[in-house]
Amino acid sequence: MLSPFLFAIYLDDIIDYRLNGQSCYVILYADDILIIAQSVTELQRYLLICERELLWLGMSINIKKSCCMRIGPRYDAICNNILTTSGLGLPWVHEVRYLGVHLISAKHFKCNFDSNKRAFYKSINAVFGRIGRIASEEVVIELVIKKCLPILLYSTEACPINTSVAKSFDFIINRFLMKLFQTNNIYIIEDCRFHFRITLPSKLIETRSQRFVNKYNSVFNSFCKLFVR
Repeated sequence: MLSPFLFAIYLDDIIDYRLNGQSCYVILYADDILIIAQSVTELQRYLLICERELLWLGMSINIKKSCCMRIGPRYDAICNNILTTSGLGLPWVHEVRYLGVHLISAKHFKCNFDSNKRAFYKSINAVFGRIGRIASEEVVIELVIKKCLPILLYSTEACPINTSVAKSFDFIINRFLMKLFQTNNIYIIEDCRFHFRITLPSKLIETRSQRFVNKYNSVFNSFCKLFVR
């Protein structure tokens, strides 16, 4: 049970003093390393620092699972390859997956939730495949809310959600209810949501986001303070 904590202490040397005072942020989660730099030159320098420290610890970077991405006004500009100590280059990509969140290269911080939707549909189909029309509507709805809805809403409290994305989440829930109650009448679906006490994802995201921001603002961390609203 202590292995995750001991591993975190083991990797803490990467940012313990090597990057102290630098305009760079390194986020560690298990063996996943995220380096945030203000320029391509700084990113190259910080990568070499982390790589040398990992080699000193008897570890190495998995080149096949590593990549670079730009976010900002010049996100689509062509950049030089970021090279490792062995001379191999890290590819520049338009989308990267980190801790289950798909980040997109854009002018502003942006996420792609298509994987959330696919996983949600997959989980719903698994529920219908198991119980079909045997279980009551109450049982199906409870299973979807407890087991499937968290998949759809994963990371939405911490990621930017615009109106169109929120409406697309609501559309998915309404389509599920139409399939469950075998109707295309949106007014009937609204009544079903009321009587079964089903809250649309757009409302849930607002509550989750506010809770996340309140908890985030209470963290005394220099990196977190950069993004305080």
